[in-house]
Amino acid sequence: MKLTKPATAPPAEADIRASDADRDRVAEILREALAEGRLDAEEHAERIDLVYRAKTMGELAPMVRDLPVAGAGRPQFSPGAYPSASGAPLPDQNLVAIFSASTRKGRWRVPARINAVAIFGSVEIDLTEAVFPQQQIQINVTAILGSVEIRVPENITLRSSGSGVLGAFEVETNDAVDDDAPQVLVNGYAVLGSVEAKPKRGAWIHDLRHRLRAERRERRDRLT
Repeated sequence: MKLTKPATAPPAEADIRASDADRDRVAEILREALAEGRLDAEEHAERIDLVYRAKTMGELAPMVRDLPVAGAGRPQFSPGAYPSASGAPLPDQNLVAIFSASTRKGRWRVPARINAVAIFGSVEIDLTEAVFPQQQIQINVTAILGSVEIRVPENITLRSSGSGVLGAFEVETNDAVDDDAPQVLVNGYAVLGSVEAKPKRGAWIHDLRHRLRAERRERRDRLT
């Protein structure tokens, strides 16, 4: 008699790994709750920190369990509801400054996503000497009674979709001449704080096209 292998039970929803999109969705709910006065600055800071540290859906759910979601009732954490980022060669970079300062500068490999949170503190992100393994870079910013300063090379594209609430959200948009140049998108908000992003004059990525193509070939070679 042939024995059949027992079916493996699917993982519980709480045990499913969270994607970048899941974390961003929860962070957006927290931003709205802060703006509406449902959370104070300290509660928001604690939850944001836990959100970007969360590994599973079960760790994300408690962060918004007591908060409404406009037009959608309570948030539904379906594993297939949001596409997760794939192919990113580096993990997210999280820079959190709560009554402190956090800085990232010098020669470093920039991931596809950077999360910067400044609450009664300051965050500095300097990309002028950085290496860009991919073309698209997204910087998610939360500044509450704090400041976030971003500097980029002159020959990249810089865009913004953020806003200030009794604060300043100033991004000096820039268009790169080279179509292969990295593109940096800064989004988020500043509440009684400030966000500033602009090119640093005189800072350039040299041999941009050659470097980008060489790095792409290197990634392809590693995957084959």
